[in-house]
Amino acid sequence: MSNTKTALPVLEPDAPAAVAPCCPPLTERPLTAEEAVRTAAMFKALSDPVRLRLFSLVASHEGGEACVCDISDVGVSQPTVSHHLKKLKEAGLLTSERRGTWVFYRVEPSVVAAMGQTLHPSGS
Repeated sequence: MSNTKTALPVLEPDAPAAVAPCCPPLTERPLTAEEAVRTAAMFKALSDPVRLRLFSLVASHEGGEACVCDISDVGVSQPTVSHHLKKLKEAGLLTSERRGTWVFYRVEPSVVAAMGQTLHPSGS
């Protein structure tokens, strides 16, 4: 069994352009240069319609994770799906775990919460 079952990290430590969901709401204070770079990378990864759809399919899938076999019918070839999933992982938006021949993807709840908080702070 993989050790990713316990406390999955939001980020992969070796991902060069990883995005940490650490930025404050936009209405709280101006972003620092570093926060702006990380936040832009996250939203840039989602700016492609296929990536946004894949992210949505994973995020809304029953149990909070989806097998690549369940989300690959998005109108593009399998290699293109793999490319887009890789980009979403590099941006820190998805984590994955191989189980046998299949790869399962998960959106960490902290990522979704941070994205929402950045754009729409609670109480406003």
